[in-house]
Amino acid sequence: MRVKICGITTEEAAQQALKSGADFIGFVFAESKRKINPKDAENISASLPSTIKKVGVFVNETKENMLAIAEQVGLDVIQLHGDEPAELAEQLPYEVIKAFPVKKESIHTIGAYPCDYYLLDGPIGAYRGGNGTTFDWDLVTDTKINPKKIILAGGLSPENVQRAIATAQPAGVDVSSGVETDGKKDLAKINQFITQAKRKIHKS
Repeated sequence: MRVKICGITTEEAAQQALKSGADFIGFVFAESKRKINPKDAENISASLPSTIKKVGVFVNETKENMLAIAEQVGLDVIQLHGDEPAELAEQLPYEVIKAFPVKKESIHTIGAYPCDYYLLDGPIGAYRGGNGTTFDWDLVTDTKINPKKIILAGGLSPENVQRAIATAQPAGVDVSSGVETDGKKDLAKINQFITQAKRKIHKS
């Protein structure tokens, strides 16, 4: 199970994610309470080995700005979290994660988008992501997307991640608010979440 810890703003949180076995860390460059400036992200990224993939999260950003930030920070993956057209995704020389809020009425259309991973998220709230809201995980099987390309997000926490994985059977999980206390990344929760997500689920 691959794990992405998103909304990283401190080196301390990034190092905890690394130590606990995270596969991806996410820097948010869009409007969010977890927004980070590229220089700070560059400094954190420089302290991390290539074994952990650095993801930049963007919402309706220009291709030029995304590429400039990706180059500066040393990103491995670009996450599109807005209304970006398929043509833009195809033009990016990086792995692409495309986020979709899961709605029953539009779930069948998601799989046509050209990307490396589909991040299936809860409903849109004040921001495009990181709102801490779950959705019906049973809907994931209706997407007809290869499960190896699905990253599950939206309201996950150390308490529910095992149940989410057992239901949706994704390739990976993504968490932000679920590993925070009072709006800040909680190092113990990061460790608990990754431990739970990577634990083998014993089917009874």
